[in-house]
Amino acid sequence: MSRVLVIDDDRDIRETLAAALELVGHQALLAEDGRQGLEQLRGDGHPQLVLLDLMMPRMNGWEFRAAQLADPELALVPVLLITAHEDGVRTARELGTAGCIRKPVDLDSLLEAVERHARQD
Repeated sequence: MSRVLVIDDDRDIRETLAAALELVGHQALLAEDGRQGLEQLRGDGHPQLVLLDLMMPRMNGWEFRAAQLADPELALVPVLLITAHEDGVRTARELGTAGCIRKPVDLDSLLEAVERHARQD
């Protein structure tokens, strides 16, 4: 079982993704913005994968990714963007993430991507 950190300011999206992840055996960690996400990433039992929204208050996805990449240990955790941003695929490449899942999220596609990218410790 892998731990997956879901960072999204929309509570309904966070809870839906968490339920889907847990249904197939993953542990979901939740954060409502990039700041909380960094705290979770730095904590004990850090996740093997991050699902990251771009547009959030306090610390957005771009800022989170810059902070993540600045820390060599955190930089190793793969990230999948989860976004409605029209240039999401290009942004994912620019940020060096593992890929992009467009909103509204197709849960089957998301779960396949999670299985492909979650590092097993």
